[in-house]
Amino acid sequence: MIADLNDKIVSLSKRRGFVFPSSEIYGGAGSTWDFGPLGVELKNNVKRAWWRAMVQLREDVVGIDAAILMHPRVWEASGHVENFTDPLVECANCKKRYRLDELSEGAGGPCPNCGLKKLGEPRRFNLMFKTFVGPVEDSASIAWLRPETAQGIFVNFENVQQSMRRRLPFGIAQIGKSFRNEITPGNFIFRSREFEQMEMQYFCRPAEAPRLYDEWMATRREWFRRLAGHDELFRFREHGDDERAHYAARAFDIEFQFPFGWKELEGIHNRTDFDLRRHSEFSGKDLRYFDDATNERFIPYVVETAVGADRATFAFMCAAYDEEPDKEGIRTVLRLHRDLAPYKVAVLPLSKKPELSELARRVWADLRPEFMTTYDETQAIGRRYRRQDEIGTPLCVTVDFDSLTDQQVTIRDRDDMSQVRVGIPELLPALREKLRA
Repeated sequence: MIADLNDKIVSLSKRRGFVFPSSEIYGGAGSTWDFGPLGVELKNNVKRAWWRAMVQLREDVVGIDAAILMHPRVWEASGHVENFTDPLVECANCKKRYRLDELSEGAGGPCPNCGLKKLGEPRRFNLMFKTFVGPVEDSASIAWLRPETAQGIFVNFENVQQSMRRRLPFGIAQIGKSFRNEITPGNFIFRSREFEQMEMQYFCRPAEAPRLYDEWMATRREWFRRLAGHDELFRFREHGDDERAHYAARAFDIEFQFPFGWKELEGIHNRTDFDLRRHSEFSGKDLRYFDDATNERFIPYVVETAVGADRATFAFMCAAYDEEPDKEGIRTVLRLHRDLAPYKVAVLPLSKKPELSELARRVWADLRPEFMTTYDETQAIGRRYRRQDEIGTPLCVTVDFDSLTDQQVTIRDRDDMSQVRVGIPELLPALREKLRA
């Protein structure tokens, strides 16, 4: 792994407009982040790639977009009010707080910050953000910012199943914001208090859940392998009996080798019938599925896949980051998959001469309806190539003085730096072909 990779990713993100600290001019807001012009394109491309794989290319999954604010009873039924907690330990000396699982020697060991053995007894700490709906702040107006998007899917199970005439097995997918009052957020955008999730709940007959679980594990691993290109950076880890969520009969994480170690990237769970059964009990609504072919009524089991869009974006950046020596020193390249790259094509006139700029801008105007593009005419052409390499742009189109007479431009490839000259009328299909490669 590249030395100091985390620091290099954080520096590149700020310098090149991927990710900024939120409210930075006021000193920041504590592990909250704003995605800049390139970051929002990259994260949107990650979400599009997920949606395409999970919904567009499948005949058995549909999507929804549920509200962030939900009836408070939803979170009682789901178990979050009771179970969505972490053990919190506070140092009496320096007042730093830690999750219990972060302390190698437990609460009886030294404080990682000040070194003194003055850690208090663990206390349970609910991770949900509480708010109030309406003008009066009382117990009747309590609401929660959702800590996961999954419950919006479960409470809409019957709506989706009946309106879309779905038969088991089928899935419901969703991308949306979630909020967790993390005790110790950190490691850049790996763990933050506000983030986006990409979750899919796959409803099935109980007997089919084990087979479908294995199929979804393989499907999700392949998605990461295709887009990251480094299968060795991913692995499966099964949850032990003492760490499985209260709803899970089986749980695996797809872990990624981040610069700070192997960490969870995506969770895959067999949630059994826990969620639909609990919502049936708490709401009084019968959420059993009726199979008219067999005349059966039963509560479906659920296989869940859940991944953070922010965390996946970070992982793809880490997997793509590369350095190699060149004649100017070290060439930094973000070898993002072409589906994920913020800009697909950069248009670069060889100089600022008006006649070159005019032709280059006409080429740029032709490309903008087809791809996310950028235009750069500042500094030497070599430096501009390096800038595009560093932000992951797969292809550069160079307009030179010969272009004025022969109406040809040069396509330069990010990864192997090869160059090919094509006519301007043939540029668009040539770029499409290269971006499909």
